[in-house]
Amino acid sequence: MGLVCSGRCGQDAVGPEPTAHTPTARRTTDKAIAAAAAAPHTPNDAAANPDRGVRGEGSAAKGDSNQVLGGVRQGEEEAVMPARTLMVGESPSHPVPGIVAPGLAVNGRNNMNSHDLPLTAEDMTGEAVGQYLRAHPEFLESWLMEQVELETLERWMIRRTQRDKQKSLENDTNGKIIRKTSLSRWKFCVHADKRKMLQELTSSLYVRPNKPHVLWELTRCISSAVNADGCNLYLADLDTNTLRRYVESKDGEGDSTGWSCGVMGGEWLCGWVASSRQAVRVTYPITDPRFPKGCPFAEEQDVHHALVMAVMQSDGELAAVLELYRRRGSESFHTEDEEIVNSYLVWGGIALHYAELYHSMVKQRTLNEFILSVVKSIFQDMVSMDTLIMKVMNFAQRLVNADRASLFLVDSKNKQLYARIFDMGSECSEDNPQQSFKEIRFAIGTGIAGIVAQNGEVLNIPDAYADPRFNRTVDQLTGYVTKSILCMPIFIRGNVIGVMQMVNKASGVFNKEDEESFQMFAIYCGLALHHAKLYDKIRRSEQKYKVALEMMSYHSSCAPLELDMLSKEEVPNVLAGVDDYYFCAMNLEDMTKVRHAIYMFVDLFGLSRFEKDCLIRFTLTVKKNYRRVPYHNWTHGFSVANAMYAIIKHNPKSFRPLECLALFIGSLCHDLDHRGKNNKFMLETESPLAAIYTTSTLEHHHFNQTVTILQQEGHNIFGKLTSTEYKQVLGNIKHCILATDLALFFPNKEKLSQLVHDGQFDWDNADHRLLIEAIAMTACDLCASAKPWEMQAETVKVIFEEFYEQGDAEKAAGKNPIPMMDRTKVNEQAESQVGFLSGICIPCYELLHKLIPNTKPLLEGCKSNLQTWKKIADEKRKESKNSDGEGEEETDTGIEEVNEEEEEEGVEALQDIKDECVDGKTGT
Repeated sequence: MGLVCSGRCGQDAVGPEPTAHTPTARRTTDKAIAAAAAAPHTPNDAAANPDRGVRGEGSAAKGDSNQVLGGVRQGEEEAVMPARTLMVGESPSHPVPGIVAPGLAVNGRNNMNSHDLPLTAEDMTGEAVGQYLRAHPEFLESWLMEQVELETLERWMIRRTQRDKQKSLENDTNGKIIRKTSLSRWKFCVHADKRKMLQELTSSLYVRPNKPHVLWELTRCISSAVNADGCNLYLADLDTNTLRRYVESKDGEGDSTGWSCGVMGGEWLCGWVASSRQAVRVTYPITDPRFPKGCPFAEEQDVHHALVMAVMQSDGELAAVLELYRRRGSESFHTEDEEIVNSYLVWGGIALHYAELYHSMVKQRTLNEFILSVVKSIFQDMVSMDTLIMKVMNFAQRLVNADRASLFLVDSKNKQLYARIFDMGSECSEDNPQQSFKEIRFAIGTGIAGIVAQNGEVLNIPDAYADPRFNRTVDQLTGYVTKSILCMPIFIRGNVIGVMQMVNKASGVFNKEDEESFQMFAIYCGLALHHAKLYDKIRRSEQKYKVALEMMSYHSSCAPLELDMLSKEEVPNVLAGVDDYYFCAMNLEDMTKVRHAIYMFVDLFGLSRFEKDCLIRFTLTVKKNYRRVPYHNWTHGFSVANAMYAIIKHNPKSFRPLECLALFIGSLCHDLDHRGKNNKFMLETESPLAAIYTTSTLEHHHFNQTVTILQQEGHNIFGKLTSTEYKQVLGNIKHCILATDLALFFPNKEKLSQLVHDGQFDWDNADHRLLIEAIAMTACDLCASAKPWEMQAETVKVIFEEFYEQGDAEKAAGKNPIPMMDRTKVNEQAESQVGFLSGICIPCYELLHKLIPNTKPLLEGCKSNLQTWKKIADEKRKESKNSDGEGEEETDTGIEEVNEEEEEEGVEALQDIKDECVDGKTGT
């Protein structure tokens, strides 16, 4: 007989299989098929029976001189192909004369019987070959297994299956193939079914990627594959250890809340399989003593034969129980059916695994989105602790689908749990808050929440009344029935700060998934509660700050009587001597200084863009905000402003109008609220100011106080300036006030000195003008060193009195003050002043004089005072030596030695001052 092509040439016609498919062989086959198609056919012809070439059935029409050999007419073959065709069992290398076929060999042996006579070409018909194959089935099996490709066999079996289905439809059997299931036949015939099943499962995963639906689709495929009359799917709920029947509706949504039974043991067939994990094939299940109740829906579905198997997940956990059944009159299930189900479950397990992965990803994404919404809601709308607790409880209820929620906070001091919002139901929200906010308290260790707070462990109680730790008193009073409880601690820094308690899950009981989700939520809940407490503290502090600010504004603002008095007075056109560099303000009354300050402001800037009452109110408030300390008081502030007024008045073109405004107001306010201590002291004593401003502590505070006064009602003297002008003036005021920190004087002096030395200073350069403004502020701040000697001496007394007060405070703190601030070293005052004037004041005034020559009186006055201090220092030194009994000879050598010692001591004093100036302002 001919061999079926394995598919490499694309033909399924019966004919000899050559070693290689050549074009000649292809043409021969094509012509043979064409000739066979053109020839008249009988009912037994290959066209009527498509499996004729496979099964060897049928023969050529009688009387036809051209016999058909395996579907190819002999006449066509002789016309195209060689004189003879290789027969089955004949070797191509062993030519046989004539057209004679030797005996057909089976497994290398010749099995000759009455039918094994040599055949002629006329005798080699399809019927003869078919008779031989039917007589020798072992030969057919051996030949097919060795010669035919598996894909070809599958195609044949698919064709056979399709033909049988067509016949069954024609015979009106509702498309059901009545046959015994054979595993060997099924392996080939369901190739298309497997592909279809995978396509359906893939579509199901895409449309509804959830485990119940995938299992349901898998169950239906398996039911069809084993010709079952129906099926049932029971999903395993490992949390409750039960099986629940799954029924999918027409819209694709499933319901698993109906019939259920226990997994372990039980009297139902599905429960027994879930417990034992063993497959069961049984007829009339109710008669089996292992499961006396049989199948749950046996009567309803007419279950007579049942095949029940457990569906396992990749991790070994039970996923579901599959129940297939056939009705009375149908064939029972066989081992082959069980193997078919197992084969399907292998494919379905992949879909189930990915459904699980998808479900986990969706669950995690949903939880992440939920947590994100929680964080946004909590931290964006943090108004009060009660509001936050309501939000947290509402979110917690939604997360685990609970009926009621309670949040208890821990009072660690009293070892108690307390709550103001308790037992909040789903009907409560921000829009519909709980009416009663009566606080409840109970000891830690009492009740479920108390035990959780004490142990810090999660409690998941499926049956509250069966747990001895549950207190039924509340239920008895309210009539509410508590069924299940999920109670979880809330941690911050390893300490329990609260307990969240969920009551009565809407469906079933709280499971492991609820615990995991709620545990993650509890972390954010703890952060929210922690920040809410901080927010409450900040809010209370803010209210206290507002109260303090209100009190300060009231007590630090000008007195109404003073304002009325000055408002009625006219600003004088001229005040003699105010523009003198040596003007003395020490003997003026405070209100007189206010009048002078208002005069200087009006004289420089006029009132066209400023309100008189606003200016008066501002000046009076500035006066009031200077503390009554020995030196850095209102008198010092006025004196610095007066010195700046003199510089601007005598040099009207040196600075621009807005710069002049900033210089004058900055000078007037440069020491607002000075506490009589320097920056270094503030840092060492950990003053709150030092925590706010780490550099130039007091100077930043002075500027902040200036802004605070400007912000008070009726105090903004810059109210008529444009927005740009206002920003420029305010920024320049800050620069001027910060420049009074002597720690900044040294780098500013070096930069400006270098520019002057190199001839690169430019008045049109904004940065250069900022440097000269800074030096001018320092010069005015030290103006007491340039005043006449009487004023200088009196000022130094109050300066050192303030220094000594700081020294006393340092000693009280266990620290040693520098000699300049040590009350026991009064004799070193002169040496300190010599070092201060020669090292700071003189260089400052010399640099200012180079750029603004009209400031020469400041330099000359400072030099004059320096010489006086040197004389005093010499006298103090001589007195000190005389008191020690060490006289000095009036020789040139002796004078030189004294001068050398004086220079060394002056250098040491200057170094002490510089060291002190690194962290604080110590100058006059």
